[in-house]
Amino acid sequence: MTDLDRRISKLVQEAYVHAPAIRQLLDEAGVAPADINGADDLTRIPVLSKDALVEIHRENPPFGGFLTIDPADLPRIYISPGPIYDPQPPPEEPEAQLAPFRYIGIGRDDRVLNTFMYHLTPAGILLDEAIRACGATVIPTGPGNTELQIMMMMALGATGFVGQPSYLMTLLDKAAEMGMVAGVVPLKKALFSAEPYTPSQRERFEGEYGMKTTSAYGTADLGLIGYTREGLQGFCIMPSVYLQICDPETGAPLPDGETGEIVATTLNKAYPLIRFGTGDLGALAPQPAPPCEGQQLLGLFGRSGDAIKVRGMFLHPNQLAYAVMQFPEIKDIQVFITRPENRDVVTVNMELNQGASAEGIGERLSALAQQAVRLRIDTVNIVPASSIDPNARKIVDEREWD
Repeated sequence: MTDLDRRISKLVQEAYVHAPAIRQLLDEAGVAPADINGADDLTRIPVLSKDALVEIHRENPPFGGFLTIDPADLPRIYISPGPIYDPQPPPEEPEAQLAPFRYIGIGRDDRVLNTFMYHLTPAGILLDEAIRACGATVIPTGPGNTELQIMMMMALGATGFVGQPSYLMTLLDKAAEMGMVAGVVPLKKALFSAEPYTPSQRERFEGEYGMKTTSAYGTADLGLIGYTREGLQGFCIMPSVYLQICDPETGAPLPDGETGEIVATTLNKAYPLIRFGTGDLGALAPQPAPPCEGQQLLGLFGRSGDAIKVRGMFLHPNQLAYAVMQFPEIKDIQVFITRPENRDVVTVNMELNQGASAEGIGERLSALAQQAVRLRIDTVNIVPASSIDPNARKIVDEREWD
């Protein structure tokens, strides 16, 4: 039995005792904790989908029956769409979580712009903690205020950036307009997440500006999952999570190298998610490259379901159905995601019921989306009757990634 097998066996045994949700999931599947003696046995347990997780949390607030520790010991609690109240359990391997930051050289004397949001979602503050743990100084800018960010970057000599690659493109474009060329910009290290990191972006950041960069893959439910390294395809997976690639329809494991749904098991005993279906498509390397101490994920190849990630947040069709229920004037809506000039744009087409007034409804729908999903809608169009096919996809992703 390997160390991983022992960890997984112990995880399931303890979760069965202390997490009612895990106990119910295993009992319904006819699986006893003693049946799980290692990683290969996890396939006995059904995949837990995001929609099912939302439903479990709704029926068993506030943590769905997954938390195994006293809530008083939680440093923070976040919220993600559903709603799901995501507890932040104490990390079991805090140093291991710093690997992406160590890789790009974050350390003492670095000043790092952290442009991720700090409230409600975990990205901003968790990355803040990691930067500080590496000995660097955080400039907690959050998103937006580009000219102010440039002013702080230059005045404080910021050497690091954490955020979305598209936002760094925006920041550098604006800096160039202000006469700050590559040789003047102090940024030399960057960690990205929440959206794809394209080859053209890499060429600009690393080639033109001489930065060392990495892209991190993670979710609000699971935390940090993996990060990229130079010359390596895909991501090195963190030791805090074990991945399987499974058939999206059956949950059966697929051979290494084949594409399927990424199914994750967290190894943190305080908030165990076992066989959690991320909805992301990926493939595992048959033989991980030497820089990866554990698994190697060869890449992210889209979504297995209908959820779409927009500006770092997932938008689910059932959230659109919820929005329609809140407005008796609305007959149907359809969302289009485009990406002109490296920026996600959200357009909503709305079909109204006969005789319904359109006055103010676009503003009210936008406010609901901002409040419930934390998604900014750019444009709302009132379309003629029968313009929206009721059988068509509710979220249409028209973005192109070079």
